[in-house]
Amino acid sequence: MPDRQPILVTGSHRSGTGWVGRMIAATPSPQIAYLWEPFSLLHRPGICDAAFPYWFPYVCEENASVFRPSIADTLAFRYKTGAELRVVRTPQDAARLVRDRARFRRYRRQSAVPLMKDPIAVFSAEWLCDTFDMHVLMLIRHPAAFVYSIRQRGWTHPFDHFLAQPLLMRDFLLPFEREIQTFAAREHSPFEQGILLWKLIHSAILRFRTNRPDFMFLRLEDIARDPVAAFRALYARLDLTFTNEVMATIAAHSDVSNPATTASLDDVRRDSRASVVAWKAGITAEEAEHIRTDVEQLSKEFYSDEDW
Repeated sequence: MPDRQPILVTGSHRSGTGWVGRMIAATPSPQIAYLWEPFSLLHRPGICDAAFPYWFPYVCEENASVFRPSIADTLAFRYKTGAELRVVRTPQDAARLVRDRARFRRYRRQSAVPLMKDPIAVFSAEWLCDTFDMHVLMLIRHPAAFVYSIRQRGWTHPFDHFLAQPLLMRDFLLPFEREIQTFAAREHSPFEQGILLWKLIHSAILRFRTNRPDFMFLRLEDIARDPVAAFRALYARLDLTFTNEVMATIAAHSDVSNPATTASLDDVRRDSRASVVAWKAGITAEEAEHIRTDVEQLSKEFYSDEDW
């Protein structure tokens, strides 16, 4: 592994982890290796051969022996050709294998610093930090914006994946057990699911903010309103090289000429200032009030009256 600390960019999904991760990776020095969501059930086994059984898997010392070798290999850029070959079905799959294996070799030659962009790893952030000496950046997003984004994409979540993880329930989610059981027993709308997911994830973020002063915590809205200044400060904290080219990249990916929202998950170009308030035109006043009533005991730790 490289001498410099790996970086974990996490928080809730739909909180700008892709944008922030890509902008951090724009530094010319050190070389950054962008790793997309190894904790996701959709990750490629060549990149990470950990067999996570659930969305939002929780790894801690009590169950880490199953996962530690795979994550260590990913951070050391040891590509698992055999694991990837087992899931190759199409010419596109084969081309991806060749591309990713070559990329990992290049990262090793360059002694690149791993940057794991992974909101799905949010509950495992402490273990990742303590085991692999990672910098941890936690992103926070306004609850109404999060719920609006979830509904806009029509995403639903299998809440039984939380109940199937007794360690996660014990350490983080026990106060929400009854709500989770209700959502696991009957599928609710993406709107209602978004509200509960925001509470589950941000209750963990609040706990981290209290217990882990070594973590970095940033609201997406604060980055989006002045991206160049925000990333300049973040680069300084991470000891990354900030150049005029980096500044131009950040400006291009947050410019007013970009759309406020996009259907593509791969496109991180946004009108950043417009994107963080797009929810105000996308949900009704009644819906906003419904969200606020449900989350306010928690959301007031992150957002004031003026943010609504």
